[in-house]
Amino acid sequence: MSDPHLFHFSEDPTIEVFEPRPVRVPAERPPGRDWLNGPLVWAIDAWHQPMYFFPRDCPRVLLWRTPETTDQDLDRWWRGARDRRMVAHIEAAWLERLKATPIYRYRFTPDDFEDLDEAGMWVSRTTVTPLTVEPVGDLLAALEAADAELLVLPDLLSLKGVWRSTVYASGIRLRNAAGWNG
Repeated sequence: MSDPHLFHFSEDPTIEVFEPRPVRVPAERPPGRDWLNGPLVWAIDAWHQPMYFFPRDCPRVLLWRTPETTDQDLDRWWRGARDRRMVAHIEAAWLERLKATPIYRYRFTPDDFEDLDEAGMWVSRTTVTPLTVEPVGDLLAALEAADAELLVLPDLLSLKGVWRSTVYASGIRLRNAAGWNG
């Protein structure tokens, strides 16, 4: 049985209450979803939490299979071990920060959140108090324990086309990736 809780990850272990706030960099949203750039508290479900086993500003691309994923797309994009449920990619320039940055996991009940039905993301429009906070510990070990393989690349540019494939791709903080917007 999976963990029914939701999580928020931070480099700050002292947050007592989460207040809704707008995203730092607004994203282009589908029609009717522009409210997602407004004041919210963001959380992630247990299955998708490896997406946040990284320093906040670390650019990363995580991949996982869907029922629609084809063997051709796996051959092209899945550079990790085929038996892993998820593959995470970071730039080599971020590896030492990944090893050294403490990350804390805040745990919530889903009661005050609404499911966005997108990559395990949930949001709350109201103030939320966490149930607990705990250090994630060794982030490389946390990824391994979550069956997520870490691949360290010189840059992430070779992954730009993965969003046009049948492999699910989640890109986080890509504005910080070397050459991504250039």
